[in-house]
Amino acid sequence: MKTIFRIAKTELKLLFYSPIAWFLIIIFTVQCGIVYSKMLESSAEIQEGGFKNTFSIIAGIFSGANGLLSTVMGNLYLYLPLLTMGLISRETSSGTIKLLYSSPIRVREIVLGKFAAMVALSFLLVAIVAFFITLSYFTVKSPDTGLLLSCLLGLFLLLCAYSAIGLFMSSLTTYQIVAAVCTFVTFGILYNISGLWRGVPFLRDVTYFLSVAGRTDWMLAGLITSNGIVYFLSIVFLFLGLTIYKLKSGMESTSPLVKVSRYGIIVICTLAIGCISAIPQLIVYFDVTENKTNTISPETQKIIRELGDEPLEVTGYANLFGGFLEDGNPESYQKNINEWAPYVRFKHNIILKSVMYYDTLGLGKEISRRNPGKYLAQVAEKAAKNGDMSLDQFKRPEEIRKMIDLSHEPNYYIMELKYKGRKTFLRVFPDNEHWPSETEVSAALKRLLNTKMPKILFATGNLERNINKIGDRDYRALTNLKNFRNSLLNQGFDVDTVSLESGVIPSDISALVLADPKTVLSSSATAKLQKYIDAGGNLLISGEPGKQAVLNPLLKQFGVQLMNGAIVQQSKDLQPDLAAPFLTSAAGNLFPPLKQVHHDSIVVSMPTAAALSIEGSTAYDIKPLLITNARKSWLKKDKFLSDSATVRFEPEKGDLKKPFPLAVSITRNLNGKEQRIIVAGDADVMSNVELNRFNMRTGNFAFNTGVFSWLSYGQFPISSFRPMPKDLLVLVTKDQVKNLRIVLIWVLPGILLAIGSLILIRRKRK
Repeated sequence: MKTIFRIAKTELKLLFYSPIAWFLIIIFTVQCGIVYSKMLESSAEIQEGGFKNTFSIIAGIFSGANGLLSTVMGNLYLYLPLLTMGLISRETSSGTIKLLYSSPIRVREIVLGKFAAMVALSFLLVAIVAFFITLSYFTVKSPDTGLLLSCLLGLFLLLCAYSAIGLFMSSLTTYQIVAAVCTFVTFGILYNISGLWRGVPFLRDVTYFLSVAGRTDWMLAGLITSNGIVYFLSIVFLFLGLTIYKLKSGMESTSPLVKVSRYGIIVICTLAIGCISAIPQLIVYFDVTENKTNTISPETQKIIRELGDEPLEVTGYANLFGGFLEDGNPESYQKNINEWAPYVRFKHNIILKSVMYYDTLGLGKEISRRNPGKYLAQVAEKAAKNGDMSLDQFKRPEEIRKMIDLSHEPNYYIMELKYKGRKTFLRVFPDNEHWPSETEVSAALKRLLNTKMPKILFATGNLERNINKIGDRDYRALTNLKNFRNSLLNQGFDVDTVSLESGVIPSDISALVLADPKTVLSSSATAKLQKYIDAGGNLLISGEPGKQAVLNPLLKQFGVQLMNGAIVQQSKDLQPDLAAPFLTSAAGNLFPPLKQVHHDSIVVSMPTAAALSIEGSTAYDIKPLLITNARKSWLKKDKFLSDSATVRFEPEKGDLKKPFPLAVSITRNLNGKEQRIIVAGDADVMSNVELNRFNMRTGNFAFNTGVFSWLSYGQFPISSFRPMPKDLLVLVTKDQVKNLRIVLIWVLPGILLAIGSLILIRRKRK
């Protein structure tokens, strides 16, 4: 061990008595300073602009796509080859390697000593990054320490792996430049090797293990895994072992077979270690983030525990003529494993399968029009060839139809989950997130457990909003649109209709929805509805301006009424009849994510909304959920044109300007159970056009989901909600960041330059 330390000490002296090491350290520091100050200034600018940071500032500065550590790790291949190129090639070219061979020093001590020197240098680079991390405790409020330490660990392991590779390349040649070039090439190979032979099961596992691309991603996110650590240790073991045997071959006269056998044993041992470490049952996870953002929620963990030891089979079906074929082709195997990894962590016997097929599934006319005179198999063969695949990889229409019926599903990649003979579908979605989230996965797993799903019935018979149409004012997107992530169907609800005239309202449903009836309810329909209410059934009633005569008689018993007129809200960008009420604190209690929405002051869009008057009731507790902004909106009693540029406030005609509730929650205790009712002065808040047009700019998604979650007593959706991160506040101003940039980019590197120059000058004098 003493010999190893002496060699390491000597090597470090050689490194720091040369200008190249100091030059690279200074460049490394400048790069860190530029990225850090840029990201910090961006967060300070957002804050000074009156906006709130909604994502972790520390994660953005250090581990985000353009963060300090992501940038540094992406550029390490530029530094390490220049530092490692002379470790052994310098000894070989100068002839001193022969003196080492003839000395009583073992080859492994030489290799480990030089590697130890690079480990010490790696610690120095990590210390530079740690300086910026320490600085963050004075510039950002409540940094996530666990995340930062995980990032440092990832950086250190990557540096050690690169050092081992560079050391081996330095042993292959007497020319330092050649060693540097070989190291560059090796880094390039290891970054891109995972793209090779993805369709061959054994080879794709080997190439994925050898690939260094993305190996630190989990650590940058704050999740430390045993197989991730084993990977870096295996790479170090592999290249140090190859280096030792390469140097030994220069001392010994052995046959080529022996040399190849030695190298082969090292490679095989490394691959064996990697394969064993990747076995799901053996992987150990450490989520060191403060909010456990890399771990599925306790609710989802409970569902997975209920699955027991019975295997869960996940079969993905990818249509050659459908969307997202790339999710199910052989090249996507590792991607699917990564997507299911959070669940495999708690259930090791999740079996992933993939089936590719070709079928029209509603595209028959389109395919025939684009390919006149050709059979389907000919069209499929051409499409497969264009995708660099063989038609033999795809099942024919008659084969796939015997296996599964996909005719009622969207023509996208879809997964079928099987458990104890039960089956359910899990869909991907054509949105930015694409893959099913924890909420959708949990809902699918609940169905497999034969859980009674909350059932929502929509009343029909009086021209209410239709749940099966995709028109602007209808509700299909909200209820049962299969390729829409936020539909109740995908969130874990069962949705159906019931006629108030001819049907019977079941007593075991979670809620009944009466959405904008346009005709007066008959006496029989009113009696059925009243019986359901008197029995304690949950209810959602939504109306529109002009429907007072239809709904007010029913609403009177709750102490709520639809007021005459409609809400006007002046805006330079939107029509005046579009109300944008704010969520109240009571709305935040409906569903955990709504608290975050309310915290961010996101509004709900409600076109042509009627205000609600709360007259009060001794039997019911009424709480406003949505309140208008009295400074921008008022209640207009007369009719007005929605496309008018200006609508005047006319108090002489009865217009009122004050905060108006546009949605309220109503509760009472009945027979030991809380009855829950929602009344809204607008039915378009849940319409297809509002969910599609305003998307993430409003809180319609969260509000609608929260309403049905509350009505079903929080059974669904299974929330994957995480508390807001604490590091949302920058403690320095933009001007202070500019001053800090000068220190980080000029003063700090200048100090390092002065120290390095002093050492080099003194060394030269000696």
